[in-house]
Amino acid sequence: MNRNLQNLVNAAQKPEKLGIGLMSGTSLDGLDIALCRFKGNGLSTQFELLEFITLPYNDHFKQEVHEVFSRRLVDLEKVTLLNAFIGTFHGELILQALKKWGIKTADVDFIASHGQTIYHAPKSLHKQAGYPNATLQIGDGDHLAVKTGILTVSDFRQKHIAGGGEGAPLALYGDVLLGSKPGEDRILLNIGGIANLTYLPADGDLNKVICTDIGPGNTLIDAACREYFNRPYDKDSLIALSGTVNQGLLNALLSHPFFKEKAPKTTGPELFSLAYVEDAKQLAGISDINSEDLVSTLSEFTAKSIADFIKTNLPSGIKIFASGGGAKNQFVINCLKHLLHKESIFNTEALGINPDAKEAILFALLGNEALSSEPMKIGTNPAVLMGKFSFPL
Repeated sequence: MNRNLQNLVNAAQKPEKLGIGLMSGTSLDGLDIALCRFKGNGLSTQFELLEFITLPYNDHFKQEVHEVFSRRLVDLEKVTLLNAFIGTFHGELILQALKKWGIKTADVDFIASHGQTIYHAPKSLHKQAGYPNATLQIGDGDHLAVKTGILTVSDFRQKHIAGGGEGAPLALYGDVLLGSKPGEDRILLNIGGIANLTYLPADGDLNKVICTDIGPGNTLIDAACREYFNRPYDKDSLIALSGTVNQGLLNALLSHPFFKEKAPKTTGPELFSLAYVEDAKQLAGISDINSEDLVSTLSEFTAKSIADFIKTNLPSGIKIFASGGGAKNQFVINCLKHLLHKESIFNTEALGINPDAKEAILFALLGNEALSSEPMKIGTNPAVLMGKFSFPL
């Protein structure tokens, strides 16, 4: 048998695995690297987060990615170059982290890489007859595997789409494994660039699980901060707290048909961009708005769209466990607490899950599943094992 295939079989048969999960989100803060230990697979998975670090991206890298991110027309050569470059660059960052932690590459069984999303195009957004749901993440797994010398699993979203899904959100599988508790209805809410949630029913019935995008998380808030304040995000909600919510604009922002679509559904910055805000301003008859008031209104928009979905679709009195950058936005969290009067909102730290590391952990879980599990049917999602394997040699 080919040596790489034999190593793959050996790794798959190990009762305990050491894996690295990678997440690079649309906010482009940096690369989240989670070193995890797994025992078992599927619903019997036992998991331990051993190490976690976010290695920040420099301004040049952010600018390079922004040139091709969420744009219909881009420089194809730049996309091609970045696909190879990001794979190698992420490999270099992993090697830095392992050196810092005193971990040998030979001791790591696999890397599970999300890659860098540059365009998300479900049919509900592109509306082009004859074309399927589609999404594109760059940062090639072969380059990552060769750079680190570690078996790499990547490009998870393509199998989800091929199996009939929309490619997002993929938190479903990990949320079920990590967050379910018999006798307790729960929501695992991730407020990243886009807000998504997983509903975990108290009776553990996998057919009742809902995992869906809700609407904008940080993407519009961050975009407005970059555009009008030359800041990457609203640190400590200082801008939002200094402004006043414009109710007319808020109503216009909430009027898009997406919010009435049945879950599960998916979306992205391709829809929720500053152009979306301009359209809403026109709809509301607003020619100008104070920049602080705009950030305040966009922050309320994030919270209101989340709260409206929960109140309309899920049981009252449910426990909510939040993660992602938006979980640190006190303006958004305070709005949620005000809008969801009977609900309790906690940080995922209450579940023993580092909220900053959660997304990277989830992809490490998907890597472990790809190596050693069988497809699992949850809700309306396709029963597929996701990820493509790249060998070091």
